Amino acid sequence: MPTPGIPRRTVLTAATATTALAATGLAAPAAHAAVPTLPHGTSADKVLVVGMDGVRHDLIDAANAPHLKAMRAAGTYGTSLLYANPMAATSSGPGWSTISTGVWPDKHGVRDNSFTGRDYSRYPGFLARLHQVRPELSLFAAVDWKPLDTYGTVTAGADAALVLDGDRDGYVAHDETITATTVSVLRDQNPDVAFVYLGNTDVVAHSYGTGKKYLDALAVQDAQLGRMLAAIEARPTRAAERWTVVVCTDHGHVDAGGHGGSSIPERMTFVLATGPGIAAGARPHDTRLVDVAATVFHQLGIVPDPSWGLDGRPIQQRSSDPFDTVYGSLRDRVDESGIPAGVLGFTHTPPTGWSVINSAMGTGGVTEWRGWSFTTDDFWSRTHRDQWRELNVRARGVFAVADSDEWDDRSNSGRFDSTLVTPAYSVSGKARATLRFTTHYRQETGQTARVLASFNGGTPTVVRSYTSDVVAQPQALTVDVPAGASSVGFRFHYTGANNWYWVVDGVEIHTS
Repeated sequence: MPTPGIPRRTVLTAATATTALAATGLAAPAAHAAVPTLPHGTSADKVLVVGMDGVRHDLIDAANAPHLKAMRAAGTYGTSLLYANPMAATSSGPGWSTISTGVWPDKHGVRDNSFTGRDYSRYPGFLARLHQVRPELSLFAAVDWKPLDTYGTVTAGADAALVLDGDRDGYVAHDETITATTVSVLRDQNPDVAFVYLGNTDVVAHSYGTGKKYLDALAVQDAQLGRMLAAIEARPTRAAERWTVVVCTDHGHVDAGGHGGSSIPERMTFVLATGPGIAAGARPHDTRLVDVAATVFHQLGIVPDPSWGLDGRPIQQRSSDPFDTVYGSLRDRVDESGIPAGVLGFTHTPPTGWSVINSAMGTGGVTEWRGWSFTTDDFWSRTHRDQWRELNVRARGVFAVADSDEWDDRSNSGRFDSTLVTPAYSVSGKARATLRFTTHYRQETGQTARVLASFNGGTPTVVRSYTSDVVAQPQALTVDVPAGASSVGFRFHYTGANNWYWVVDGVEIHTS
């Protein structure tokens, strides 16, 4: 419960003075803020989320970053790629909104740094959500990119928030103040959840690119992370507590510095977590940036209400999707010369029990996409930028794709005509069968996309035809089970001729 006389909501700003930061060797104005007093925490399960702006995960190994590297060894580390326009720019506003709310930009509404269209009332940040459902928790936030407070992206719901202005005063000193304040709060008080933002890596990348100065800035932030971790370990009640620590970033950078576009370096993100139930050394291929909020809830023992509409899930929860079982069969490029060698990402071998019918498929074409293929975002979205492949955000890990556009990039004859066939599922004694899956479909005249159902191996009948774009959305198709039917199978039949594509993932069958 709150300590008597302490308000549940405090926002602190900072005056500036001059100091030298030994960690960077740079003189910079340092903000001095009184350490906020939080209500006394009530939970033995506690979470610290540290957000580092604009960190390229592929450069961590090159940096002097022992704490990040130790966390990777001790925890679960999932890398993934962001969306791009027209869903949202690879900018901080959409990125931190996605992290905080646990939903993609087509829900939270933030598409750039103007924050226009934000819908935090329906999709609040996880601190705001925790304040709603567990008001007894002690919640702390610290940011030095002010929009994260101005628009309520991160600080909403916090019992105390340290808000600094890095754009006005500089991020070097303000990141240091945030670190020192957070260390004091973690060591000497009893917070339950803290969300801490460090911004200097992004600023350095914009000014100098991702070379030595950027790696030096990352080393400073790693040391700041290390001080926070040490503060947790120094807590007098540490032995009785269960701490989860999450580190994440909102977007990447091109080598020369800058982001907002659709290149792979700009779309790079990661979620790194240690704590109870989180496997050491795990490198999942199905983690997404929306998983931060869901991980926070899970580690606090909170089961999200379906009405929250979360797109994320706890970082330790693996996909049960059948397509992910072929991950070990993914192979290197064949005809796709624009994809770097070593990026494993496609196979034509379906999961056990599934099949692909290519008897009507044209000849030739790009090998990777001849008929339904099983691939990853890292591989498939590299084939051609800015054709909405980057918008396939709700697919995870390995997914199935029929892509007549890419197939047609090499000499071929005939049409793209391929059918993906599920196993047969038992429906004995059931009245209805519901096919659930996620789809990402782009429509163009001349192509067809149909879902068909077959009972007891009989003639397939059309359940759904797609005739307009469906951008990364869950689907639920329910069919009545005929009298005497004991099994049902489904087919995804796509045809085209240098048209677009159809993605299917997360296939599940439910009966009632």
